[in-house]
Amino acid sequence: MTKTSSNAALAQARIAIISANWHTDVVHQARDAAALRLQQLGAAPARIHQVEVPGAFEIPLMAQKLAASGKFDAVIGCAVIVNGGIYHHEFVSAAVVDGLMRVQLDTGVPVFSVALTPHNFQPSEDLLGFFHAHFVKKGEEAADSCAQTLAAHAAVDALLDEAVPA
Repeated sequence: MTKTSSNAALAQARIAIISANWHTDVVHQARDAAALRLQQLGAAPARIHQVEVPGAFEIPLMAQKLAASGKFDAVIGCAVIVNGGIYHHEFVSAAVVDGLMRVQLDTGVPVFSVALTPHNFQPSEDLLGFFHAHFVKKGEEAADSCAQTLAAHAAVDALLDEAVPA
């Protein structure tokens, strides 16, 4: 996949970035980094839409609504799922990732997850710097994956549209 084919696929793509409102100081690092990287790769800023939901658990339903609308070419979900010591995070993270995969398979719209469960997340000053940087990196990686996936789908769509010689 060339950079040019990724850029061409992004030029007309409409992308939703859903972010959870828990720990927005960290989550918005991924959201903003993904949006910036998508623009650097050729996405039009007006075609990148940000949607907020209360928490990570609400991301799959919103992703389904956006993907099923037929108005979005890709969806990225961003959240911090905190390990609070009661194993709740394991159920939530599994539900979120499974839900996002289901949305992707049910709608045919690529869905990307930056819903992360940092080990022993503590919002201390020292660790916040680490988590901010980590979420920037993960947002950029999600944007890169989004661009590459949209280009791959465009290439396969073109292949499928080709006439097959008899």
